[in-house]
Amino acid sequence: MRYGMVIDLKRCFGCYGCQVSCKAEHATPPGVFFARVVKRETGTYPNVRKVYLPMLCMHCEIPPCEAVCPTGATVKRPDGIVDIDRELCVGCRYCMQACPYEARYFNDRARWYFGAQGPTEYEALGYAQHPVGVVMKCNFCAHRLEHGQLPSCVVTCPTKARTFGDLDDPQSEVSRLIKERCGEPLHPELGTGPSVYFLPA
Repeated sequence: MRYGMVIDLKRCFGCYGCQVSCKAEHATPPGVFFARVVKRETGTYPNVRKVYLPMLCMHCEIPPCEAVCPTGATVKRPDGIVDIDRELCVGCRYCMQACPYEARYFNDRARWYFGAQGPTEYEALGYAQHPVGVVMKCNFCAHRLEHGQLPSCVVTCPTKARTFGDLDDPQSEVSRLIKERCGEPLHPELGTGPSVYFLPA
């Protein structure tokens, strides 16, 4: 079993639903987006088009973030999910430097969306899971997977651009899409073996 995700760039139209639902699911502080959508323009005038590239932790098979972590806080689980043990993280941020996908964030201080007014009830409850001085990132919504649910970004996508499943199962939907639609990860030349694949637009 190795969890993975396939994102169909032809279906993604930049609604930011994944970004918003992820933020709500994980109650991340201001400026922190485990799932984010990057806008790019391709082509040359007058034949140009806008492309949306959803980004998240790639849950690499050989995660460079794990290799540089001095405390063992970054761990690759048997199911392929790369996660962070908050109790072991000392906030050195070596993993952030090592990640070629810029998928990690450092919680340097307590921040609220309404500043001096202090946290809302939602923030006071949700931010407790993000201790200050610790690195945080996407974990494929591991808490949802434990209850048989899909990651929130997959459930929320209105065009079904995201598919989640077992990359080790050749009969799974993710494996079929990768094979039939020539799915590729970002920067395969780095040799990290990402578990997130993109289907061409």
